[in-house]
Amino acid sequence: MLTVLALMTAGVILGFLLRDKCKIIKHIDKLINIAIYLLLFLLGISVGTNRTIINHLDKLGAEALVLSIGAVAGSVTLAFFTYKYFFKQEE
Repeated sequence: MLTVLALMTAGVILGFLLRDKCKIIKHIDKLINIAIYLLLFLLGISVGTNRTIINHLDKLGAEALVLSIGAVAGSVTLAFFTYKYFFKQEE
């Protein structure tokens, strides 16, 4: 965990130093997208080779659906109250 925090801190510092370099930021943005796609692809390979996950995909899918619906409902509810109490102009 300390490694993750150190890397994140180093990235924030480097980003702060490079914030005015538009060309570098555009290239970094493309590299980030490629890295995300590669990680998703490798995660798919990992899931596809795991027999336990594949055999229980129906149960996992139902649980994931319930968790997703709950997360979206909670986010929308909290966003509504945040908007209502902090951003809405009083009439």
